[in-house]
Parts: sequence; C-alpha cells; structure tokens
Amino acid sequence: MSVFSANDFDRHEQVVFCNDADSGLRAIIAIHSTALGPALGGCRMWRYSNDADALTDALRLSRGMTFKAALAGIPYGGGKSVIIGDAKKDKSHALLVAMGRAVHSLGGRYLTAEDVGTTVEDMDILRTVTPYAHGVSDGSGNPSPATAYGVYLGIRAAAAHRLGKRSLAGVHVAVQGLGNVGMRLCEYLAEDDAVLTVADINPDAVAHAVTQFNATAVDVNEILTVEADVLAPCALGAILDDVTVPAIRAVIVAGGANNQLARSDHGDALMRRGILYAPDYVINAGGVIDVVNEGPDYTEEKVLRQVDGIYDTAMRVFAESQAADMATNDVARAMAIARIEEASRHKAA
Repeated sequence: MSVFSANDFDRHEQVVFCNDADSGLRAIIAIHSTALGPALGGCRMWRYSNDADALTDALRLSRGMTFKAALAGIPYGGGKSVIIGDAKKDKSHALLVAMGRAVHSLGGRYLTAEDVGTTVEDMDILRTVTPYAHGVSDGSGNPSPATAYGVYLGIRAAAAHRLGKRSLAGVHVAVQGLGNVGMRLCEYLAEDDAVLTVADINPDAVAHAVTQFNATAVDVNEILTVEADVLAPCALGAILDDVTVPAIRAVIVAGGANNQLARSDHGDALMRRGILYAPDYVINAGGVIDVVNEGPDYTEEKVLRQVDGIYDTAMRVFAESQAADMATNDVARAMAIARIEEASRHKAA
C-alpha cells in the first residue's frame, strides 16, 4: 500500500503506521500540516473494512483538521489518528497505553483527543503515558457540546443567508445521527423552536429525541431525502456523493460530521442544485476550540465566546461564494490555505 499515491495524500508531512503485537494495536497517525502549530486531531477507533480505508480516513480527516484550525484562527495544524478495530470489542487498557506511547513518540508534533469510538476516559489512559492527550476528565472534558454549539451557529448563519430568517422558529431540520454532537444539536434547535426530524441506528437515542424534543423519527435510509429546510449530517463522513446529492430535498446542508463530501466537486454539485452547503470544517470547529482552551484558565463561557466567531466565518464564506459563483467548500479551502501560506512565509522570513 503506497501512501504517496493514495488519492487523499495531499502533501502530508508525516504518516506513521503503529503496531503493537502484545496489545493488538494497529493504528495510523497522519500529520497533514504543522505550519500554524502542532497538529491537533482526535483519535478515532473504527472497524474499517481494510487497511486502505483506514488510511483514507486518516488522510482526509487530518487534512480537514488543518483547514478547521486555520479557519478557527487557532495556532494549530491538522492531524488525526485512527485505530483499526471495534471499539466495543477490541478496546483495552493495554491497547490505549500502546496508543499513548505511539502518540508520545512524535514528541508533541501531534496532539490527540477523543473522537468516534474513543472517550474522555480513554484519553485519561493515554495521558498516563503522554502529555499530548487532551480533552481529559480533569481538563476541558468532552468537547462535543462546543462542537454542537458551533454547528447550531452554522445552521443559524445558513438560515439567515439562504432563507432570510433571523430565527430558527419553524425551520425544519433533519438531523442524521444522534451521538454526542447530534443530540446536543437537537437540544439547541429545540430551544429555538425548530421542527425536528431525526434518524439514528440507536433506537434508544431516537426515542429520547422524540420524547425530549418532539422530534419525528424516520428510518436511517430516509433521513437524507426528507423534505426539510436543513439537512444536518452528524454521523460519519462521505455521505454526500453521486447518489445522495441529486436526492436531497433540503435547501441547506449544515451538520457536524467530518468530511461530508465524498469528493470536493460534490460541493459544486450542491451549489448547482441551489443547495447551500456549510463546509463541515467551518462550522464543526467548536470542539477543537474547546480542546485548545484546556487548562487551569478553562471556562465554558470563554470557549463559547470564541465559538461565536463561527457564525461570522460562515457568513463570510457564504457571501464570497455567492459573489464569486464558487462552491462554498472551495471558498473555505482557499481561505484556509491563504492563512497557512501566510504563516509559512513568516516562518521562513
């Protein structure tokens, strides 16, 4: 398996393959860029079909983290780690310790935190062997609430730009995925009197959303085609593809999932259909903002004030997209690259 010829290899600085026979750890750490600072990105554990899929995920997610950090205005680069395995069956204390040692071996070039398949408690275990694990229980903890708040702000910005609405009252939002981010997002939306349709593979999560937020439940195979104002993908990525983009019946796509576009040109396809896409790495940056504030001076109020900036960033992306007739993801990428290149020039000077 060649890394350099992989479709999603994009001038990544470093890709590390980690193996520990005693614990069963098989993992990939991808560092996309450290131009703005140490590479920051969560540790995901997933039952990938094959090693190539794991590499693709690590490469795509780490690149997205670079753009996310750049647009959030924080002094960090982009990285990601993926552990190959079923988090419910294969995770162990020994495996997490081995992962912590792998992270530590990079000497601070990569900082990790919880992600899909890992928890705050898992980060506590990594922290026993490395200071480069964040989002621990005695730090900022679970960053998902801040992520959800940023996504909520992104939806508000999209509704203001596309629908001309200052309030989300009566706005119909279809939420795909009711994990930590998706469920908290529903809470924010319900407080604004939005109309909710939800779907998740976990029936208990669906039942909770129906009871607590007066949501309507649909099958997971139907949620992407619900006739709604907003589609909010909050599960896994690459769900906007050649099949789903033509079938979407919402006029806005704005959610918390990373790497929602299967290919970058799907952003253009959404635009040509008159669908406003809020790039994921613009509006789901609340979690990284939360993590970088970890420490003795951490307060939720301070974090949320910084996350408030996501609204203005999203509105700028939408305005520039409209003015240039350019897909929002291309506009956001150009903005991020411009900041990274400027930082690189300053480093070289």
